[in-house]
Amino acid sequence: MARQRFSANLPSISTGLRAAWREGYSLSNLHQDVMAGLTVGTVAVPLSMALAIATGVPPQQGLNTAIVAGAVIALTGGARFNVSGPTAAFVVILFPIVQQYGLGGLLVASMMAGMILVIMGVTRMGRLIEFVPYPVVLGFTAGIAVVIAVLQIPDFLGLSVGQLGEHFVENLGRIITSLPTLNPLEFSIGAFALIVMLLWPRWHIPIPAPLVGLIVGAATAFGVNQWLGSPGAPAVETIASRFTWEANGETGTGIPPIAPSLMAPWRLPGPDGTPLELNFELIRALLGPAFAIALLGAIESLLCAVVSDGLTKTKHDPNAELIGQGLGNIIAPLFGGITATAAIARTATNIRSGARSPIAAVVHSLVVLLAVITLAGLLGLVPMAALAALLFVIAWNMSEARHFVHSLRSAPPGDVTILVTCFGLTVLFDMVLAVAVGMGLAAALFIRRMALLTTTGRIDPESNPMANGLPPEVAVYEINGPLFFGVAEKALTSLHLVDRNVKTVLIDMRNVPSMDGTSIVALQSLIDEMHREKVALILTGLPTRIILKLRRSGVRTQTRALTYCKEWPQAKAVALRWHHERIAMDRCRNQ
Repeated sequence: MARQRFSANLPSISTGLRAAWREGYSLSNLHQDVMAGLTVGTVAVPLSMALAIATGVPPQQGLNTAIVAGAVIALTGGARFNVSGPTAAFVVILFPIVQQYGLGGLLVASMMAGMILVIMGVTRMGRLIEFVPYPVVLGFTAGIAVVIAVLQIPDFLGLSVGQLGEHFVENLGRIITSLPTLNPLEFSIGAFALIVMLLWPRWHIPIPAPLVGLIVGAATAFGVNQWLGSPGAPAVETIASRFTWEANGETGTGIPPIAPSLMAPWRLPGPDGTPLELNFELIRALLGPAFAIALLGAIESLLCAVVSDGLTKTKHDPNAELIGQGLGNIIAPLFGGITATAAIARTATNIRSGARSPIAAVVHSLVVLLAVITLAGLLGLVPMAALAALLFVIAWNMSEARHFVHSLRSAPPGDVTILVTCFGLTVLFDMVLAVAVGMGLAAALFIRRMALLTTTGRIDPESNPMANGLPPEVAVYEINGPLFFGVAEKALTSLHLVDRNVKTVLIDMRNVPSMDGTSIVALQSLIDEMHREKVALILTGLPTRIILKLRRSGVRTQTRALTYCKEWPQAKAVALRWHHERIAMDRCRNQ
């Protein structure tokens, strides 16, 4: 029986797929999913390559991510329309990991992050995303966009920068000092591809702008290389001229025309090019990056699910989505895939293309697989400058510049401080520090705002009919608002008596929705002080759950010293009875 109850408490997987199936899935729905998957898959091919290269790994690792993780997450997650794969948000986290631990280290960290995501889903932490304030999210996403854009400048301008490092300021300085090495051909092709990507949507032709821009860039680069370049020294750098591959005893340039195959990520190259050595020290070193990946993956995927819910009027299962994201990030590295999460742009494209279920995301993965097997040679012709142009567009869309500027102008000062702090820390340091500091500032701001809502004051019997009829020896106070560590001491200290003639204090606490441990300790201190001064205390209006909490903490009723009353008339009657009993006792003593 206990095992059955435990199993019933565990979140389910594949809730997105089952929700679509329960609504009735027809051949017409399948046709819509296939068409949507074809569209999204076409968009995902160039994006996956570009984001993998921006991360510092070969383009096929990004394609493998879209193929494997995209299908696994779609089939096991809790969102019907999410499309997962490599995303721009991860670049600032994954790039330093590649520099320190190599491709093998990145894949191991991704698997560890996947396990963390599964644990988060099983323990039902999916709703925690609701507690991440908007200024924090906007700040670190805008900061990530700036870092991505800066990292693309060398490829866009054809600069001879060499290997970039982990730190933004250092990389920016190297880029600036290398500006004299600008390659006019690379810059011209990158600018041409960028212009095409920006102008193409205005013509309302149903072909993705990124695909058109890369095709135009590839055709131009091919012509320039045929005219001005040589086989060993192309005039314009392409994927084929930068990357080489080796698989199954074969070697080649560009992207290998083979499907993802099972591999051991911990045997892949480390930072020095030699096979990675999996041991406890490596696991401990990667634990921090893995938590960072899991945190960002949870935020991105659940935000994407919220957006898709708004577009489709559906409801996702956040815990099942975390489990699906975790499984995808555990399995994808076993096939050479890097970190994956739900992509808002691809999900929105999926919905606009008529998707009806997670089958559309599975079709998207099959489209990417088909492109790798049949078009690897053509994909290798894409110039690096055109991919940089594509990432410029992604960074601009990700930055939400209009919302950023609008928030700076119209948001309250505290929110602006959080926004600017998260943005600056993301750019100068890293996203994890930015989120940690941003959440701390947001929590402090929330505590301050809540503290301002909690008030304590003495009720004048002449102005309040409820207190009318009580003798001067009975003082009536009211507390409005939650009592917690940020306000308890101030609120309860104000109840300390100045009038020494008061013998009974009645506190109206009907508007106190909650009390934490700090407020209970402060209340106990107030009770002890009043007990020493021989002043009785009556608490009225508290909910039963708070009374039980106080009793468990030792705040128990005492005859003619402390009691709880549910309603005001009862509290007033008790106060009058104690008052008369005290008068009677004083008369007896005087006699």
